[in-house]
Amino acid sequence: MNNVKNVFSIKDLENLSGIKAHTIRIWEKRYNVLQPMRTDTNIRLYSLSSLQKLLNIALLLDYGYKISKISTFADEKITELIREVVLNKNAKNHAVNAFKMAMMNFDQKLFSNTYDWLSEEKSFKEIFRQVFIPLMEDIGLLWQTDTITPAHEHFISCLILKKILVNIEKVEGDMPVNDSRVYVLSLPLNEIHELGLMYLHYEIVSKGFRVIYLGQSMPFGYLKDLKKHYSSIVYLSYFTIQPERDSVNDYVNSMASELLGDGSEIWLTGELAKYIDPNLIPEGVKVFGSISDLIEKV
Repeated sequence: MNNVKNVFSIKDLENLSGIKAHTIRIWEKRYNVLQPMRTDTNIRLYSLSSLQKLLNIALLLDYGYKISKISTFADEKITELIREVVLNKNAKNHAVNAFKMAMMNFDQKLFSNTYDWLSEEKSFKEIFRQVFIPLMEDIGLLWQTDTITPAHEHFISCLILKKILVNIEKVEGDMPVNDSRVYVLSLPLNEIHELGLMYLHYEIVSKGFRVIYLGQSMPFGYLKDLKKHYSSIVYLSYFTIQPERDSVNDYVNSMASELLGDGSEIWLTGELAKYIDPNLIPEGVKVFGSISDLIEKV
């Protein structure tokens, strides 16, 4: 079965490029930048090459080119300009777009080549914070709008996860272990999105602390078993789709009642963590608005 999505609606193009559908229509009429196919009911459909061209146009716009000028260029000229732009290793938008194309085509080679290109000038931390985090934010929106399937999301997520694991192994072998506190990393029951948590594993190990990584879908009631082995535990969790938004405060209170005491703390971050009522946060629980904020506290 061919899993590559090679036909796109104008809404798909908007979601993937960030250029509004209304603007795309205007550019088609005024500048003839894309030539969509039409269904029997006159609905626009676009090829993979049209998506690639639009992503290239979006990058050139970011670098100061005008659409009126871009529209006069042959496709070969646009590709040449993109090559010139990406000689600047700070062209993170190009990398994000390249990773999107790798995802849409299930193209592991394109992912690896793009990552290697970034690695020539950037550290893994810089790649993750400057490129992978914006990419994951875009992927979340693309998934919500049905522009991509779970297969696309899982494909790109697993490739990113492999890079995190490789870098965790590198720093684990180099860093002495500081046992003044132990970080226990886990996700709530039915939560499977672990890229953010896994990256925090990398950052915490990089700072020399011991990490006990328990991963996906871990009921917090089981976490208290760690108290038999360690003191001064920081229980760290990342809320993406779980717990349910309406019950997040109750979940945090139950977690606190089970795990706090003996010098332990609970640290929480992720998309759903922003729905935790700051007036209801138990003592010993810290909520962070971003990965960067949490890392600064380690």
